[in-house]
Amino acid sequence: MFKNYLKIAWRGIKKDKLFASIKIGGFAVGIAACLLISLFIIDEQSYDKHYKSKDQIHRVLVAFPHEGELLKSVHFQLPFAEQLQSDYPEIELAGKYNAGELFGAGKKTIQLQNESQNYNDDGFIFASQGLLEVLEISFSQGVVKNALTHPNSLVISYEKALKYFPNGNALGQTIILDGNTKNPYKITGVMARRSFKSHFHYDFLMTIDDNQMNWINNNYLTYIKTSKNTDITALENKMYSIITNHMVPALKKRGYNTHLESLEKAKFILQPVADIHLKTDSELFDHLSHGDIRFVWLFAAIAGFILLLACINFINLSTAKSANRAKEVGLRKTVGAFRNSLVSQFLSESILFSLISFVIGVFLAWLLLPIFNSIAVKTIEMPWNALWFIPTILTSALFVGLIAGLYPAFYLSSFKPALVLKGKMSIGGKSMRLRSSLVVFQFATSVILIIGTLVIYKQMDFVVTKELGYEKEQVLVIEGTSILDSKAENFKEQLLQLPSVKLVTKSNYLPITGTKRNGNTFRKSGVGNEIQGVPSQIWRVDYDYIKTLGIKLIEGRDFSKEFASDSINSIIINKKMASALGLDTPLGKQISNGTDWTIVGVVDDFHYRSLKDDIEPLALVIGNDIGAFSVKLDSENITEVLSSISSVWTKNVPNQAFNYSFLDQKFAQMHEDVKRMGKIFNSFALFAIFVACLGLFGLSAFMIEQRKKEISIRLVLGAPFKSIYKLLTLDFLKLIIIAILIAIPIGWYIMNKWLEDFVYKIDIGWELFLGAGAIALLIAILTISYQSIGAALIKPLKSLKTE
Repeated sequence: MFKNYLKIAWRGIKKDKLFASIKIGGFAVGIAACLLISLFIIDEQSYDKHYKSKDQIHRVLVAFPHEGELLKSVHFQLPFAEQLQSDYPEIELAGKYNAGELFGAGKKTIQLQNESQNYNDDGFIFASQGLLEVLEISFSQGVVKNALTHPNSLVISYEKALKYFPNGNALGQTIILDGNTKNPYKITGVMARRSFKSHFHYDFLMTIDDNQMNWINNNYLTYIKTSKNTDITALENKMYSIITNHMVPALKKRGYNTHLESLEKAKFILQPVADIHLKTDSELFDHLSHGDIRFVWLFAAIAGFILLLACINFINLSTAKSANRAKEVGLRKTVGAFRNSLVSQFLSESILFSLISFVIGVFLAWLLLPIFNSIAVKTIEMPWNALWFIPTILTSALFVGLIAGLYPAFYLSSFKPALVLKGKMSIGGKSMRLRSSLVVFQFATSVILIIGTLVIYKQMDFVVTKELGYEKEQVLVIEGTSILDSKAENFKEQLLQLPSVKLVTKSNYLPITGTKRNGNTFRKSGVGNEIQGVPSQIWRVDYDYIKTLGIKLIEGRDFSKEFASDSINSIIINKKMASALGLDTPLGKQISNGTDWTIVGVVDDFHYRSLKDDIEPLALVIGNDIGAFSVKLDSENITEVLSSISSVWTKNVPNQAFNYSFLDQKFAQMHEDVKRMGKIFNSFALFAIFVACLGLFGLSAFMIEQRKKEISIRLVLGAPFKSIYKLLTLDFLKLIIIAILIAIPIGWYIMNKWLEDFVYKIDIGWELFLGAGAIALLIAILTISYQSIGAALIKPLKSLKTE
């Protein structure tokens, strides 16, 4: 019997190729989109699942109130990790690391022993022995125990061992970092090749210098491993004693009384290691690249909607075609067919459609996967060999086929034979209302996605074109310049002699991520420590920094070599810092961070972090940081300029490659994650809109086919093209307008929630909704018009003869 059902279903597909193609095509596109999104979600949720004790490994956070907000931090003092392990028996292991460039982590130049060539590389951190053990880092060479115990020890990744040493044999080798020949590093271990996804992706782990132990500077991220069955909430509460026993006494001893009030309300949070990749707030600044659980759920919702739209198409077209199958049902019931056999037949047809669609959908997803990987910056592979893949696909095909076919099956099998055969069966009523409701739902979803696409595009355009308070165009950043050492000033002078170079500044403190940062607390000089200090950045720059980056000076003067005091105690602050310190007339005033500084100038606020974050107080002082050179160019021939600068570089550093980037490109990279997610969102929004249009195309084609006789009679009686077109499109357009009215408030709410991530953002105006509505109407009109115009141009006599 089942074989006969399949034969009937296959004959139906061959007989009505247009509707079969739309049903199968809609399903296939929906399945392909869902599969791609599912693979993305699986990949995002696969991070940090490889630990044997993953339920016991946590990263330590602290939350405390500050100016009405609850701030979180992952940065702690140097002795913090060891003290945790000592004070709390529930903590079996504790480890720490420092990734801040201020302390020599981040990027470095590498020179192999007995070689003159220098290489630039990044991924350096200072790490403790405990970190290796907490994060269960395994070695392919060497022994984990005591690998980072001795000074100047270095553990490197498997990939870097292959890069720098023949056959990857790095154990025991010596390398020189940043030209420091007096303190070479010995490689004591090579990490095993990564066969798993991890939030922790550093390539060089250096020994921490514990000689400067104190409870003041917060620079280290701390991980712990708890004993089994530990009550995490109770441990978080117990850990408060480390504040009263160690942090508070240290602050009081230094006279930093302003921090005590915040510490009294502080609370420790133990973040499970598996949550770090997807559930970390951006303001933590942990030097890691993260996913976003909100995007995971958003894409999961889009996948569900796309599949739902595909199912709606199936239901719509199946119930719409019910008039054509009414006599079939009536005859079969008359000759004795039971309702359950009819239901089985229609469900079999639905399952066949679903199986064919899944095969095509999986193949389509496989074809699109390389494109998706390039957009998402992933290396996802189709899991053909995974034990769960084929059974999941087959089960899903059966499930979707059953769900999508239930309503048509029970609806078609409910026809009464007598009414059908007498021609008294009225197809419409409830089924027409259902189809109308589903069309509204489809296009309301599409309009919401169009609104989302427009908002994301406008926000990204706003980010790229916003005035940042500095000039990022035609600024070349030369990296790895710390190797210049005493030649730095000479190198700068040689660059300035090139005709295409306008200005040069040397400083690795730049308004882009991945460069140095140094947090301090400032207050007015002469004021007691009981006055609230202002957290601020203090950057060490040279005399040409402000001019080179085009930062606007709004009060006072720039640094100058004519003033000897500028290199000792002069400071330039931004407008935000002047406001935070309550300085209406800041020039000549003194402020202190332990050192007294005299304000000689105020610069306008400029963005030195992502536009998701507010501009914060900033101070500039004269220093001798040579980690990077920024070169302001004055030429359209970039290739020629780069060649000239490269020649100067090679002359000064013959054994090191010339590494550079452009400031505007670095700025764009700061928002690459948002742009990437926007591209993924837009791609799947197009999938959803295509599926909705496919359904509307099929439904309009069927409706026009049903009304061919009516249209022919109207044409014979002299009805103009315009009236026929209006007749066939007006009802659909009414549904689209209803969908737009429903979608606008929902789209406004969703995108306003998304924009909350950005401090600097666009306003969602009425013109955006008007645009989204116009796009939806245009798509609908184009979809319907193809069929409507064809119907209005038919030859009436031919149509009436066939009737």
